[in-house]
Amino acid sequence: MEKSNTDQLHEDPADPLAKSVANGQTTTEDAVFGDITAEGPNYRSVGWVGTVIIMMKLCIGLGVLSIPATFDAFGIIPGMFLLIAIGVIATWSCYVVGNFKLQHPEVYGIDDAGFLMFGKIGREFFAVGFCLCYILVAGSGMLGISIGLNSVSAHGTCTAVFVAIAAIVAFMGASIRTLGRLQWLAWIGLAGILISIFTVTIAVGVQDRPAAAPQDGPWKSDFAIAKRPTFIKAVSALSTYIFAYAAAPLFFPVISEMKDPRDYTKALLVCQSGVTITYVVIGCLVYYFCGSYVASPALGSAGGLLKKISYGIALPGLIASTILLLHLPAKYIFVRLLRGTKHLTSNSKTHWIVWLSCTSGSAVVAYIVASAVPIFGNLVSLIGAVFITTLAFQAMACMWFYDNWKSEERGTLKWTLMASWAAFVIVLGVFLTIAGTYGSIVEIIDSYKVSGGSAAWSCADNSNST
Repeated sequence: MEKSNTDQLHEDPADPLAKSVANGQTTTEDAVFGDITAEGPNYRSVGWVGTVIIMMKLCIGLGVLSIPATFDAFGIIPGMFLLIAIGVIATWSCYVVGNFKLQHPEVYGIDDAGFLMFGKIGREFFAVGFCLCYILVAGSGMLGISIGLNSVSAHGTCTAVFVAIAAIVAFMGASIRTLGRLQWLAWIGLAGILISIFTVTIAVGVQDRPAAAPQDGPWKSDFAIAKRPTFIKAVSALSTYIFAYAAAPLFFPVISEMKDPRDYTKALLVCQSGVTITYVVIGCLVYYFCGSYVASPALGSAGGLLKKISYGIALPGLIASTILLLHLPAKYIFVRLLRGTKHLTSNSKTHWIVWLSCTSGSAVVAYIVASAVPIFGNLVSLIGAVFITTLAFQAMACMWFYDNWKSEERGTLKWTLMASWAAFVIVLGVFLTIAGTYGSIVEIIDSYKVSGGSAAWSCADNSNST
């Protein structure tokens, strides 16, 4: 446990659930948060079921509704195969997160893992990447909320107003101090998003044709079993799959707030099974019924009325995702600033000032960049391409090598196969990073050729294209 706010980490051999009783008060001794008592926030209060819900909510957002359009790039069979393949890699990466945390209880975020592996440079690289990525993704969530509000209100007011409202709501929710107290929001949000996407899936199945298809004359879905996409289309579709499984870095702070981190693997397997089944079912069914006329996100595929209903049901899910995505990077900054001090787990004035500064600062940055940058969507894709694969896949492969390079099993068949797999993940990650960055840059150039980007703080209805 760190005793001061420095760049040093110290191994803590204590049981992560160790408790002591002094003066009639039970204290939980945690390698990250220090002494947790009833007088301050309980940062170790999430059970394994609550962990499943939080993890699934971090994974499943409206991004799942971009998956059917990727099947139009690859075709159903190759699309399903690639989606599951990325899911397998992501599940292994998340599994490594749990093992690494148990081996090194003092690790709170991926930057701590970076410090153990690569020193100060590793810490700062992963810290910047983590905060930059997920604060901007939270900004994307604010835009998603504004799209939902525009859809259900028929563009009731200026979009910039809706984005500001989303930012305020996200700040208020993200300022709830512990994941244990955010569990209820994750439950509601996950239920809302699942009901919404399955409503659209059922609707496109029972309707005569999708909203974007020709409305006159006979129509039949033009779905394809397999297709040959261009390189840019293939890279874009693969990037969608990677984003759909890009929550692994967020699982570090989640496991840190579990009552018993040893339940993490059980929660992970339930989470990833549910996420993958949802992705495959939604992707296959919506693309099967809509073919090349599938919308992205797919909520617009069933027509105007269903679009309003679906977005109305999905709004709690959009809000929950944005709150969690804002909460976790803000919590990381907060823990790093106060780690090793009494203020981290107390209700002191310093605690509250630093905590609210972290959440409000993160919200303001996400709001300003989302509203002011004309190519915000492309910017998120570019930053995601540069950092996400490294954060979500390659870092975990490096963690496996860090913990197993000097293992007693080294040289055995099992060790060799696992080392080969970890090396494959690193090489694949390099390719996907380069290819994704190239694809994102091409998309930015094409976007400017078409429209020059959107206006800053625009009032235009941003739900028209979804």
